[in-house]
Amino acid sequence: MRPATSSRADAALRPALEHLVKGIVDHPDDVRVRLVDNRRGPRLEVRVHPEDLGTVIGRGGRTARALRQVVGSVGGKGIRVDIVDAF
Repeated sequence: MRPATSSRADAALRPALEHLVKGIVDHPDDVRVRLVDNRRGPRLEVRVHPEDLGTVIGRGGRTARALRQVVGSVGGKGIRVDIVDAF
């Protein structure tokens, strides 16, 4: 069952999350979203320009929480979203 979730995340959720993040940052060309599949399940890893990190996380983590909620609603509960600070 994990490969179906993984392929769905890569086919539909990765481009959708990338589109959402590109819409809120100042450096949209530096946005990278990749699917990492490990033993804890699929994870979408978001990398942005260092100046945009605060924008993507938001005040008190509100923006990051909203992005996770959208991905969870569209793709199911098993897919995590991590915002990585290293560019």
